[in-house]
Amino acid sequence: MSSDETEDRQAAFSGTRPVAEGYQLDEGTLGEYMRAHVDGFEGPFSVEQFKGGQSNPTYKITAKSGAYVLRRKPPGKLLPSAHAVDREFRVISALHAQGFPVARSYALCEDDAVLGTTFYIMDCVAGRIIWVPEIPDSEATERGAIYNAMNRTIADLHSIDYEAAGLGDFGKPVGYVARQIKRWSEQYKLSETSRIDEMNRLMEWLPGACPESSRASLVHGDYRLDNMILHPSEPRVLAVLDWELATLGDPIGDFTYHMMQWRMPPSKRGAGTASLVGLDLEALGIPSMEEYVELYCGRMGLSGIDSLDFYFAYNFFRLGAILQGIVGRVRDGTASNPRAADVEALVEPLGKVAWEYAKRAGAS
Repeated sequence: MSSDETEDRQAAFSGTRPVAEGYQLDEGTLGEYMRAHVDGFEGPFSVEQFKGGQSNPTYKITAKSGAYVLRRKPPGKLLPSAHAVDREFRVISALHAQGFPVARSYALCEDDAVLGTTFYIMDCVAGRIIWVPEIPDSEATERGAIYNAMNRTIADLHSIDYEAAGLGDFGKPVGYVARQIKRWSEQYKLSETSRIDEMNRLMEWLPGACPESSRASLVHGDYRLDNMILHPSEPRVLAVLDWELATLGDPIGDFTYHMMQWRMPPSKRGAGTASLVGLDLEALGIPSMEEYVELYCGRMGLSGIDSLDFYFAYNFFRLGAILQGIVGRVRDGTASNPRAADVEALVEPLGKVAWEYAKRAGAS
């Protein structure tokens, strides 16, 4: 990825912008709600929309009493089970109580009469969101420390006693990957805009190829560098973001999704998921995929990861289906990110990569 492309992605998704047409909030009603439900809230306040994110519209509220974040379901027609901000609120509330790095949550509102859709409010955590995996403007030592912190944080998540955290009913601990394949196949079909042969082959092959699940844990579902806030000057994770896909499930499925950036087809579009392919990782101070796996396995007490080709096939398919959902929201007029249309060109390459891994895992 060239420096121009790096700057494009970092600039495209960092910070805030004026609230987009169709996503405005009734600020009078919002102020009344926050005064009633957010401890210590005091106006006046202003509202902006974050540039990053493709799914749930996310707003920065800057008030006399401090900064807050509001996440809501988008208005309009939505896919079944998508945009689960109520589940996000529940899991970050539980994890904050466990000392895991997430923002403090304040209130969940499921009354559509307030702002039009379900929303919740949490603290705005000050720090760095890095949208490119080579972490520009950093030294090699810091890059390595950030990757180590990111690895430790996902291992910590997968080690949490979810029963003790009050999340024993947050999902079904058995059969996670099979359910994910079913869910994303259904979502893909609902949002399909053109025929991609590899995605159709994957939907036929994946269900019968699932390996036995490892032990169950809390899983994030979209764990990556740009879904976390780092300390402004230290290689430390302050808050993991975007818990819409969190559930109970297979930690290996979750971790191997996170590893896709080592194998991701590079994209020249700012909308794509970032890639480490083609970079000199040793010079950058970034661990190789094998080193990163070894770090995780050491923390989890594992000897290694089996069925890696299957997990890559599954996760590249899953990401392709997630991005196709964004394309479907463009079609239906409910996409919250102005670059959402750019992702359509990314779905077919992901399907092709997924099918290559499927063939390595035995598909024909």
